[in-house]
Amino acid sequence: MSAPNDPRGDARGPGGGTPADDTMTLRVVPADDTMRLRHLPAPGPMAPHDGPAHAGGAPPAPPEARKSSGPAGLLKSSAVMAAGTIVSRITGFLRTLVMAAAIGVGTLNDSYQVANVLPTMIYVLVGGGALNAVFVPQLVRAMKKDDDGGEAYANRLLTLVMVALAGVTVVCVLAAPLLVHMMSPDIAADPERRAVTVAFARYCLPTLFFMGAHVVLGQILNARGRFGAMMWTPVLNNLVIIASFGSFVWAFGGFTDSAVSPDTITPEGVRLLGLGTLLGLTVQALAMLPYLRDTGFRLRLRFDFRGHGLGKAMGLAKWTLLFVLVNQLGMIVVTQLATKAGSLAERAGHTGSGITAYNYALLLWQMPQAIITVSVMTAVLPRISRSAQDDDRAAIRDDISYGLRTSAVAIVPCAFAFLALGVPMSTLLYAGSGAEGARGIGFVLMAFGLGLVPYSVQYVVLRGFYAYEDTRTPFYNTVVVALVNAAGSALCFAVLSPRWAVAGMAASYGLAYAVGVGIAWRRLRTRLGGDLDGRRVLGTYARLVVAGAPAALAGGAVAYAVTKALGSTASGSLAALLAGGLVLLGVFLAVAHLLRLPELSALTGMVRARLGR
Repeated sequence: MSAPNDPRGDARGPGGGTPADDTMTLRVVPADDTMRLRHLPAPGPMAPHDGPAHAGGAPPAPPEARKSSGPAGLLKSSAVMAAGTIVSRITGFLRTLVMAAAIGVGTLNDSYQVANVLPTMIYVLVGGGALNAVFVPQLVRAMKKDDDGGEAYANRLLTLVMVALAGVTVVCVLAAPLLVHMMSPDIAADPERRAVTVAFARYCLPTLFFMGAHVVLGQILNARGRFGAMMWTPVLNNLVIIASFGSFVWAFGGFTDSAVSPDTITPEGVRLLGLGTLLGLTVQALAMLPYLRDTGFRLRLRFDFRGHGLGKAMGLAKWTLLFVLVNQLGMIVVTQLATKAGSLAERAGHTGSGITAYNYALLLWQMPQAIITVSVMTAVLPRISRSAQDDDRAAIRDDISYGLRTSAVAIVPCAFAFLALGVPMSTLLYAGSGAEGARGIGFVLMAFGLGLVPYSVQYVVLRGFYAYEDTRTPFYNTVVVALVNAAGSALCFAVLSPRWAVAGMAASYGLAYAVGVGIAWRRLRTRLGGDLDGRRVLGTYARLVVAGAPAALAGGAVAYAVTKALGSTASGSLAALLAGGLVLLGVFLAVAHLLRLPELSALTGMVRARLGR
């Protein structure tokens, strides 16, 4: 299905969504705080939890008002992490704009995408999920129990990971042609594309070593209460890659002038882009060292692995490893189908219909989830975990309900905005890649559109299982999502023309999450005694959809009219996006006000609190 929440910033592979995100989100925000807070004193007595409210009742009280807020530093840490995540997302997105301006969004960029996703896929497969899901709590326990504050355990873990990844890196670089063939037989069958993709892969594959270093060093810092470094250092990676692709534009010209392709790119051009990708991860990993030094931690190689709990920790990781394996298999299926469709579409004159269009649209589509839903759940998940320890099912239900309803107020209109305004968004942002390629990304973004709703819901619902330290249930859920997505993608490839096949795959992605949400919802409801506040949650989503649908129709119609009048140039797209966006927002807020959505007030209050206003 997907690449993880990528340690490189935001270079996601196909599908880069929740299943792997759920594994790797244990790194990003929630579980790091959760693991730390589990060792804090239990919160004080709770006020009675709110009962179900009528649709038009008072705004829902956030969980913070019902439970102890925990350490004063939690909000500061969460703010630092949220800010780092947002900046990383923005610079990661800017990176895709520069990439598109340099090498377009056609077959050459498809080759780069395939090569660039390989190290992430292999890293996660050989242990990235286990590092985050299992070894973080082990690090915290070692800090509490060991006389040296867990320093020896951390050094053993770091040594083990570095030695293992060094060996894997060497093997993978040598096996680059085989890996490229596995990811895309279509690319492997074309000598020119195969040569370029293998060359890119040999520069990109060593980055998996630095991914491991970055993650382990970051987890050591997280276990010591230093959360900012892991969120902010990926920004450096993005900046280095932006500089590398910018240098390519300076040296060889922009794509609209050069029309560079796998047949025409020079070895020097491949070397510039490949070395820039490798340098970005190297800088990101090395930037962790000053933060680690400030904590007083001393880095030392330790090979005395036996008898210190590493074997037991690996045993605990089995479900996470299976979880990741399913994701990578699904990811390979989507990559193979999308690269094949993109190649066929480009031969028919339709660029921007392959894996690059899928990934670029996906990255833009995921931003509301990363900024809104994750931010909401950052504050909520530690309290869910404490409630799980106390077996307070009512409190967990209320927190899950709060997270779903509060995030939905922003997620649902964003989903309709992608559906209505996907084309002008893309033709504005990716104008440097050519009008046809940018329009292709826009169609894929529209197809992703409404799938943002189940994608966000699944993220919140699965937090309930993670609070109970249950990774087996999310694994089974991921199997279902991956199978539905793979089957839907294969069907779209078989029945749709190459130009529209990848857009169909994007739609099947959302459908897969809708199926997954239904299964996860029922299982969590059973776990919580048959009550998940379903009536209030479904009522909120229903009213948001009622507000979003006419807003999307009105906004899309205005944007289409402006585009017809002014064209799909950058200025015309900007005018269409502004006009359509304002109409969409105005209609949505007007209808939402008539429907009396208390969650809208709750979300705006949270935003004001975050901004200190």
